[in-house]
Amino acid sequence: MNARLPRRASRPVGQLQKTQQQDEFRRALRGLLMRPLMAPSHADFPAVRRQAERLREWFARETGWPLHVDREGARLFKRPADLSDPSRGLPDYDRRRYVLLCLACAVLERADPQITLRLIGERIVQQAADPALEELGFGFSLRSAAERRELVAVCRTLLEHGVLERVAGEEDNFVHDSDRQQSDALYDVHRRLLAGLLAAVRGPSTWRAEEIPVDTDARLHALVAGFAVDSEQGRRDAMRHHLARRLLDDPVLYVDTLDEEARAYFINQRGVLAGRLCEAAGLVAEQRAEGLALADESGQLTDMAMPAEGTEAHVTLLVAEHLAQRLRQARVPVRVEESEIALFLRDAARRYGRYWRKSARAPGAERELAGIAVERLYRLGLLTREPGGVRPLPAIARFSLGQAEVRSASATTSLFASDFLPSDPAV
Repeated sequence: MNARLPRRASRPVGQLQKTQQQDEFRRALRGLLMRPLMAPSHADFPAVRRQAERLREWFARETGWPLHVDREGARLFKRPADLSDPSRGLPDYDRRRYVLLCLACAVLERADPQITLRLIGERIVQQAADPALEELGFGFSLRSAAERRELVAVCRTLLEHGVLERVAGEEDNFVHDSDRQQSDALYDVHRRLLAGLLAAVRGPSTWRAEEIPVDTDARLHALVAGFAVDSEQGRRDAMRHHLARRLLDDPVLYVDTLDEEARAYFINQRGVLAGRLCEAAGLVAEQRAEGLALADESGQLTDMAMPAEGTEAHVTLLVAEHLAQRLRQARVPVRVEESEIALFLRDAARRYGRYWRKSARAPGAERELAGIAVERLYRLGLLTREPGGVRPLPAIARFSLGQAEVRSASATTSLFASDFLPSDPAV
């Protein structure tokens, strides 16, 4: 008689499917948080399409962000809670480059399904000749390498967001080709993604002449102003959406940045609110008296990692530790001059400079490095800026510099590797 083999313990099929569905939902949600305008070629797009209905309901309930999904792409209209925050925006973009981006989108809106880089530039030059733009001091001619470099940067932004797809050619030689006849690139234009590029409730073209806002702040608020129910429940929902947007989109939420009504609601509801957001997005809540941060232990849900590799990242962490020590010693808000940060980095260069890039060791480089570190820490919500100085915020005490460990080239591609251990955080 054959002995019956013991059956392996297994999870019920229904439970396994439920777990898989939850994992896919979380992956899709996290993908949309990092890539609100998602092309079909994105790795997370299939999951977004399968989970579209559940994602729409979740974002509408928790944040008030609309989500549109179809076979040509996905667009989460992820509007920031604080429109005046200058740390937001595309990397290396200033007002001039944003104007060029808007002009490029206007060109593509009227273009054929395929267009060349040279033709985009020529049509932007035509639009830039508008008297209204000239009156504001804006000009664009493509005559200089700097202007061609700006055009290439704008096109690469559109490539990154899936609005353009390169068919042939490349952009680098276009910058140095003064007659622009020998170097060009051909693109497909994806109009569905182009139409979703502006995350606005109301398009600027819908304003009547007498309704046009008078300044930039008014225009920003007019673009994203939505309908709010004038009731007690409507006000609570709007407040909850505002707080959820800040928790998902900002590095840290400080209690003292909220008005009295929002502060009272946040203190009473932050545990429940953080729990729902963390469960859906796979985050970890760090609650302190000064505020709340939703941390991603994988480090994927950020556009500025800390810690990270490279000279600038290492300098930023050195400055963070220096400012954290100043804050802990003072035990009260402290102001630090940027010149003091530069002096600190000059001394740090003697200790760590052999691990930094050559230009960072040049005389006077400490001032540039101090500016870079301050900008990165500001964008991470770890300090506030003041004329000529900064004020470290409580969350900066989260980082502490460990002993440097130099690894061989075969073990790591980084020339300098450090362990950064959480200290006793103040936030």
